[in-house]
Amino acid sequence: MTVGAGRPDVGAERSRVRLVVVQALVFSLFATLLARLWFLQVLDGEEYRAQAASQSVREVVVQPQRGLIVDAQGRPLVANRPSWVVSVDRTLLGRMGEDEQAVVLRRVAAEVDLRPARLRRALLDCGVAGSIAGECWNGSPYQPVPVATDVPEQTALRILEQPEDFPAVLVEQQTVRAYPEPFGVNAAHLLGYLSPITEDELDAAEAADDRSVNGASSVGRAGVEKQYDAWLRGMPGYRRVAVDSMGRTLDDAEEVEGVPGSTLVTSIDAKVQSVVEQQLAQTIATARATLDTVTGRRYVADSGAAVVLEADTGRVVAMASQPTYDPGVWVGGISSRQLARLYSEAAGTPLLSRATQGQFAPGSTWKPFMTAGAMQHGYDEDTRLACSSGFQVGNRVFKNYESGAYGSISFAKALEVSCNTFFYRIGYDYWQRLGSDVDDVAARDPLVREAQEWGFGAETGIDVPGEAAGRIADRQWKRDYYESQKDYYCAIAAKPRSHPDNKGVSDFVHRFAEEFCVEGYAYRAGDAVNFAIGQGDTIVTPLQLARAYGAIANGGTLYEPRVGKAVVGPDGSVVQRIPPVVQGRVDAPRDVLRYLDAALTGVAANPQGTMNWRLGGFPLDQVRIRAKTGSAEVYGKQSTSWVASYTDDYVVVMMVSQGGTGSGTSGPAIRAIYEALYGVQGEQVRPAAAAIPGTVPPRRLPRFELDGSILPPVVRRAAGARS
Repeated sequence: MTVGAGRPDVGAERSRVRLVVVQALVFSLFATLLARLWFLQVLDGEEYRAQAASQSVREVVVQPQRGLIVDAQGRPLVANRPSWVVSVDRTLLGRMGEDEQAVVLRRVAAEVDLRPARLRRALLDCGVAGSIAGECWNGSPYQPVPVATDVPEQTALRILEQPEDFPAVLVEQQTVRAYPEPFGVNAAHLLGYLSPITEDELDAAEAADDRSVNGASSVGRAGVEKQYDAWLRGMPGYRRVAVDSMGRTLDDAEEVEGVPGSTLVTSIDAKVQSVVEQQLAQTIATARATLDTVTGRRYVADSGAAVVLEADTGRVVAMASQPTYDPGVWVGGISSRQLARLYSEAAGTPLLSRATQGQFAPGSTWKPFMTAGAMQHGYDEDTRLACSSGFQVGNRVFKNYESGAYGSISFAKALEVSCNTFFYRIGYDYWQRLGSDVDDVAARDPLVREAQEWGFGAETGIDVPGEAAGRIADRQWKRDYYESQKDYYCAIAAKPRSHPDNKGVSDFVHRFAEEFCVEGYAYRAGDAVNFAIGQGDTIVTPLQLARAYGAIANGGTLYEPRVGKAVVGPDGSVVQRIPPVVQGRVDAPRDVLRYLDAALTGVAANPQGTMNWRLGGFPLDQVRIRAKTGSAEVYGKQSTSWVASYTDDYVVVMMVSQGGTGSGTSGPAIRAIYEALYGVQGEQVRPAAAAIPGTVPPRRLPRFELDGSILPPVVRRAAGARS
């Protein structure tokens, strides 16, 4: 009995031990849980709250409103308009299954009138497998991809009202470029266009810590849109918005406002630009309906350009090029078909600005500069040379084109009647005395040096990117050209015309190849006489020619032409003025410049002057026009029509490729432009009717009011025509 009496006590003890162990275990678990909760909520609470917020808050880039481009009177040439844009967030789209993605993309494609395959290509990063240039996304991989611009408002609202059917799809209003076209102006080559930023450009901006662009930015690609892009683009803003698991916006969390772009005030006058564009288009249309008596067919008139500069500053008042294009085709993305047309030769390469990039033989408009060179190197005002019907060089007779035979005449008369043979004699004289050794590349040539002096063969420095430099076809150029082409032409010349390798080579090309292979490097007398009248291989741009005539008008200063006049901030304050820039000065005596001025006055005013017949009844006593006409011959093509002219205030130049004679084709348009500039009505000058208030371009800027309106500059006087 005594032995069994202690057993219940032992069992109870064991039960208590087990209970204590369980209690300790439970306590330790609670302690661990509490410690973990304290760690998560207190010690690392901020970090986890930030991570949680990052999953529910998206940062949306708010594109700034791009700055306006206005003319000298404050009229908008480029503005902005609202546009509904549909974008797809690829991050949210990637969280869906493939079937759900396909459904969403089909819905979006149907709403924005795109094929699903095209929509998928738009979502691909450029450079990855399957991407197509012009259709892929070249912006940031983290930015929602715009897939449709200018979506109808009904479509935009329908997508916004049905977010459950369009997860990962964003719809917002953005601003895109608009072209008000005051007085119907086009000015596409001057204004330029925008296109999406490339990945390389974005990487470069990020490396430079440039925050003014992002993956969805559009940047300037041509014209003043490109030149002044940094001013026009502004600074983007950022909006942080709360979203649900499907990417639908719940609420705005935070916003950093962007800064609108600045306004570019240009020296362009919309009224004058309109007149110049209309006159150029009409001149080309008239030429195409006119019979060319030389070829027996109508003029092709495939392209043309016109330039109006302010003589004293080099500022561009108007500039037109044909063929042209609608700058609006770039808004919202250009199609492959539209882009191909802009580069198409069959369409006339509309993207090419003939005013700054077109290069043409100047013909007789070259002669004033040759006169200046000759009068500083052995000739003078008393010089008399024969203006015969032809001038023989070797076995070839070089003939007059526009002029007849006038006997022994002066430089002034030679310019007035545009006598070729007069200038042939000068070119031949210099060649014979200074450079008859064809191997002497460094032979002195006063006429070549004079052409360089007037800025030919080099860019003018205009603030429109992509201008051509033209070409002075001197001895060095001819030697360089020979070295670059001799292998090609010698290969043709080495085989008979009938050889299979020469299939498609004409008899003329084969003969040319034979001559070129043997002596293509030689600068002969024929090259020299052609150079003296602006023929041969020398080419200029219409802008170069206008700038040089401006130097005659202003006493010898070569300006870098300027389109931009000032940059004005969003608050209306002037951020930066863009003054005229002097590139150089012509080293010609004042008496030579005065002589040229008087001679070119005779071209317009004297009965035998080649421009006079187009100015009958024009009040030349009040508006003194100086002019030079030109008809440049081009092998295999019809002649190029030129008129270069100026007054005390303006320089006006027009060119029509394959358009006929100078005054015959371009003369009426030149007259019409001057009539608009000075308010000429009949034989009277009425300054109140001038295209520009006060007759001359305003020195002051437009007035930017507090309510956002832009008013014309104050005009203090009606200048009228200066004599």
